[in-house]
Amino acid sequence: MKLYACIGSGNCMKPWLALNQLKFDFELKLVDVLKGEQTTPAYQAVNPRGRVPYLVTDSGEGIGESNAMLWYLCDDTYLMPKDSIDRGLALQWMFFEQTRLEPFISPARFFLHILPDQAEARVDDIVEWQCKAYDGLSILNDHLANQEFMLKSGYCVADIALFGYVHVLEQAGISGEDVPHIVRWIDAVKATEGFQELDDLGHTAANAA
Repeated sequence: MKLYACIGSGNCMKPWLALNQLKFDFELKLVDVLKGEQTTPAYQAVNPRGRVPYLVTDSGEGIGESNAMLWYLCDDTYLMPKDSIDRGLALQWMFFEQTRLEPFISPARFFLHILPDQAEARVDDIVEWQCKAYDGLSILNDHLANQEFMLKSGYCVADIALFGYVHVLEQAGISGEDVPHIVRWIDAVKATEGFQELDDLGHTAANAA
């Protein structure tokens, strides 16, 4: 398999973390989106949509969208809930992540952490993104008040999906003090076997070069 990803992306971390925790053989191919490499003919020959992350399977099929990649990778592994209701709940939280969290945490973090020199020009947007992110984080925090992971059955695909951007919430200017159950859950995910930090994505690529 080949994973096309960019350094620092929570969405790219999701399939990358699953691939590592499942001990799958794969090749990591970095795409520098800040330099526009996703728009080059070479990359668009791989993924015409010009988006990352992007997974090319062993059979040569391409899969876009980070949570779709997770579902494919985790199928029939310990990371996929066995019970049909639990699988439905996992999908529920994966949809929640893409509609109530990622669209707000990601851009706020982008301007505050990745391109801070542009943050002042987007201050009103950043405040709005933070407020909307906090609404979703409050729901997540309440959900985690009485259980270690997203599902009572244990660590699974849903935890990876939410972890990608939630664990960098402070880089989006959101205090972890307001969501203590999320902070506890972040530590629990980091303690799982085979866990890799987001920054390790870049280190892995550098070592492979």
